[in-house]
Order: sequence, then structure tokens, then C-alpha cells
Amino acid sequence: MPVFISLLLSAFIFSPVWPLGPNPLPGDPFVIVNKQTNEVALINENRVQTVVSAATGKSEDLTPEGLFSVTVKAPNPYYRKKDIPGGDPNNPLGTRWIGFDAEGTDGRTYGIHGTNDPASIGKKISQGCIRLQNEAVESLYEYIPLGTKILVTSTSKSFIELGKEHGAISE
Repeated sequence: MPVFISLLLSAFIFSPVWPLGPNPLPGDPFVIVNKQTNEVALINENRVQTVVSAATGKSEDLTPEGLFSVTVKAPNPYYRKKDIPGGDPNNPLGTRWIGFDAEGTDGRTYGIHGTNDPASIGKKISQGCIRLQNEAVESLYEYIPLGTKILVTSTSKSFIELGKEHGAISE
């Protein structure tokens, strides 16, 4: 029995989706959401790859801040609050869902997602999620595997500074 438990623990510890620590390793994908500027950056391969405009919470407390991990990804997500199927033009979640474990949730409460209201991007308007243009979230979706770290913050620091502080960009 102890050998089985050791093997099982090893499988979890060395799994590519298992969070190995609080910060990403240099070269790993890392997402930063800056609520102050309403922007999202993808850091990958030791540099800022892209920065896109986003919508965040109507009030500061609606979009939780901290370092989280991606736990759920879904194309054409279902909107359960109003029973709207994925792919429906009335679905406010747009075409992709990248859920993360903020406030002890399972990735189905807080996420980065698309929108059916492109005019909302760049504003503080959401109920807590981070909205992107559908084209932007579709592009990012491909580069963000499960387990990717997401930093949500409100700061005047640059994405490069934040990437260095959290180990996603090596000096």
C-alpha cells in the first residue's frame, strides 16, 4: 500500500497541471489582469506577448485580487444564471471561458471570458469577471493551459515589472 500511495503522490506532484508553487516558472505562460488600466497581458516565453483591453468589476471588490490558477476552460460556455446555451448570441459569456480559483471557488464563478457586448470592453462594468472581445479571448485561450497562474491586481506597475516580481520574466 505505501508504494501505491507514493506513486499516486508522485503522479500528482509531477503532473503538468498541478500547481508547483505560488508563482510561474520563467518561460511558463502567465496572465496578468490590471484592474487600474482594464488590461490583460499574456506573458509567455519570458516576455510580454500581448496586451488587450478588458472590462472588470463595477466596484473594486467585485473582481477579486490575488494570484490564482486556471482550473476550467470551456469553448462556447453555458450561462447558467439565465439558462442561455453556449453559442447563443444572447450569451453574455461570449465564445470562451477561462475560469480560475478566486476566493476558493472551482473556476466556474470567476473567469476571463468573451462578451456579447463589445462596447463594455475597457470599462468597470462586470459583476466580477474579466471580459474581453471574443477575438481576444479566443486567441488567448489557445496559449493558456490548465494550471496557468493568473495575477489580478490594481497597480501602476508595468506588466514587465509584475512579470519579473512573479518570476514569469527572468532578469
